Amino acid sequence: VQLQASGGGLVQAGASLRLSCAASEDTLRNYAIGWFRQAPGKDREFIAAISRSRSGGAQYYADSAKGRFTVSRDYAKAAAYLQMNSLKPEDTATYYCGASRVALSGIRRADNYAHWGQGTLVTVSS
Repeated sequence: VQLQASGGGLVQAGASLRLSCAASEDTLRNYAIGWFRQAPGKDREFIAAISRSRSGGAQYYADSAKGRFTVSRDYAKAAAYLQMNSLKPEDTATYYCGASRVALSGIRRADNYAHWGQGTLVTVSS
């Protein structure tokens, strides 16, 4: 399983960014895809996830992401996405996508993800 995250950058508060996680169609269909972030000196934090196809493709969000972020995947484009709107300075972090075969109850836990992309830095200025 190989994942490659991209799309980070420097934006002002209130702006939008779309992060991409390149993955094979097999990965996208058979693994839950999760987005996590990690700020300096902090633990990796769950942001959003989409369950694998056989689990219905349900979406899960951290409270900090609800209403602002949207997780999705596109089999034809071989990628998962995290659309981030109304960005805030506290969203500044390195964002990672991960792949997991975990059951739905564990989808928010970083230690349930065996495969990770390399991370993409998002910086939101005030």
